[in-house]
Amino acid sequence: MAEMSTRIERTWTGAFRATHLGKDSWQLTMGAAGSLEICLSGVDRNAFAALDGATPSAVTVAWSDAGATITLISSGASTQFRSRTATVHEPRPQLYQGLPLVVLDAAARRFWRRVFLIARLPGGRHLLRWIAQRTRTG
Repeated sequence: MAEMSTRIERTWTGAFRATHLGKDSWQLTMGAAGSLEICLSGVDRNAFAALDGATPSAVTVAWSDAGATITLISSGASTQFRSRTATVHEPRPQLYQGLPLVVLDAAARRFWRRVFLIARLPGGRHLLRWIAQRTRTG
């Protein structure tokens, strides 16, 4: 049976800036404060000309078992190259935006605040354990 190859792809749009970090490593930063960073390691030697001084308006990273394929898009032209690894650092609001996370209402937050307050009191953990056992047994 043949193994299936996994491929994940993401695209970001905005004003990027490329910075050479030494040897075969580069960093692509979007935004003035560096709100999004893409760290590339093991970049192909022939990609240095495309990265040096590059200011792409969009970047696509496609991860696979063999590494990452990076596509720089700027003013209608695109350049593609390979990288051994590509690590993305995103700000939290964008990072967790697509996840189906639970949002607690005011009553639930109040309940859990009280539980953690009781747990911090001397003997509070024993009290919580005793309450939990009583509710389980009926």
